[in-house]
Amino acid sequence: MTVDLLRHLRLFVTVADELHFNRAAERLGMAQPPLSQAIRRLEKELGAELFDRSHRGVRLSAAGAALLDEAHELLSREKRLRTLARRAADGGLGTLRAGVPPDTTAAVLSALLAVCADHAPGLSVDLQEVTTEEQVRLLSSGGLDVGLVHHPVDATGLRLGPEVSLDQGVVLPRTSPLARLPEVALGDLSGHDLVLFPRAQAPGWYDRILEVCRAEGFVPGRVRHASNPEFLLALVTAGHGVAFDQGPVARKEPRVAWRPLADRPLTQRIGGAWPAGRGAHPAAGRFAGLAAAVLARDHTATVRRSPAPQPPDDSPRPWSVVYG
Repeated sequence: MTVDLLRHLRLFVTVADELHFNRAAERLGMAQPPLSQAIRRLEKELGAELFDRSHRGVRLSAAGAALLDEAHELLSREKRLRTLARRAADGGLGTLRAGVPPDTTAAVLSALLAVCADHAPGLSVDLQEVTTEEQVRLLSSGGLDVGLVHHPVDATGLRLGPEVSLDQGVVLPRTSPLARLPEVALGDLSGHDLVLFPRAQAPGWYDRILEVCRAEGFVPGRVRHASNPEFLLALVTAGHGVAFDQGPVARKEPRVAWRPLADRPLTQRIGGAWPAGRGAHPAAGRFAGLAAAVLARDHTATVRRSPAPQPPDDSPRPWSVVYG
């Protein structure tokens, strides 16, 4: 019968380290006779005696000395192979195609990539700027592995990670009388136009904004669209409407003011989504968890976990990053 070579090599290395069968057996947690028998079987399998045994003690034979370094190398390779397999199974290798909304700030992206670099070695992240609507399509068709989507969203066929709730404030021209208030009620905006992202970017969130505005007494005279934050700020600065934001975008422009909304009626929900089923990328849930942690840390936010979220692991760095 062929011996279990790797197991027997581990036994051989231990005996070679101790040069004493009883001490080696104690270290291995086994009795001495089975250890001696195992070494004999290994010697028979290899066709060479590995130890010189005498009343003066045990020494490595010439064959044993020649085998020892190779045995150490082979066992090290086996350990690396097992580690590699575990990392691959956990999503630590390969490429993760991740979608992020176009309005994601540079600060959030930098923080996300930094924390990802600390948690998944060997994984290349293909980061793509994609609207929620397009992310849902790509996740369903296999074009993305994971995405950060604005809720509410059609989650058919998707798994959802933790959601982060971000309170929205209002962006006003700095010359507006409302800019002198510590906070602004939605009803106070009556008569103003509203600058919003195009509905196609995140239909559920777009419709929710207008629904809440109407319920709170703000019916925009006109809804203007701006997918680019700089264009949004330019429209507000020029007096063509007000906009909603968590704050970071407005701080880029000294000619506008950001004020919180009274009673926090507008809360943006964002979270990770990835395909359900066995074909999902093993790192998708981890990325979603990390992204939620970054968003909650970098904003005034609360995190609501969906059923059975996948927490990030504690693997070392780094991820390499490809910007799509």
